[in-house]
Amino acid sequence: MSGFFANIVWGDILVATRDTLVMLGGSLALTIALGVPLGVLLHLTAPGQLAARGGLHRALGVVVNVLRSIPFVILLIVMIPLTMLLVGTSLGVAGAIPPLVVGAAPFYARLVEQALREVPRSTVEAVQAMGATRWQIVTRALLPEALPGLVSGATVTAVALVSFTAMAGVVGAGGLGDLAIRYGYQRFQTDVMLVTVALLVLLVQLLQYAGDRLARRLDHR
Repeated sequence: MSGFFANIVWGDILVATRDTLVMLGGSLALTIALGVPLGVLLHLTAPGQLAARGGLHRALGVVVNVLRSIPFVILLIVMIPLTMLLVGTSLGVAGAIPPLVVGAAPFYARLVEQALREVPRSTVEAVQAMGATRWQIVTRALLPEALPGLVSGATVTAVALVSFTAMAGVVGAGGLGDLAIRYGYQRFQTDVMLVTVALLVLLVQLLQYAGDRLARRLDHR
């Protein structure tokens, strides 16, 4: 067994794991910060909703669908000039975060829109009847009622981001994916590949468990 793991340098594994967690944490925070307002706007401007705007809703939908349809590996390459402009580099952890956010925010926005759509119409009408403003309806009725769905959506997005961080290794973003590609694939070090895959699987399991548990605690229905 020790011979099988002869290629493993645990210091490199530790650094790669840290880089993956930093990419995941930074991109997930920004994805939620952008995805929630975008999802709320998609919901509010839909036909029959509080601020129905057919043209704006269709335009937002086209932008979201286009960004969601671009394969992430291609998005990494296409965004290199913009990434350079934003963070000064297209490599490493910093260079991976902009395309991660652009790839994940539209996906999460759709999950936010779906969660808001599931809020009972009667809840919104009750708050409206009390004279609440549109902002109060969103912050005191829609978002609190949809919170379990928002958490579940964030969990799904976080799991997707784990796979995105692994793919970001193709352009030298660092992390476990980069280690798996450079050593596990290009140098045929199977032990490195297996360890990195095992760590990614463990990370996904932990994220899913924590997200599911939090969503259940927030669901008072």
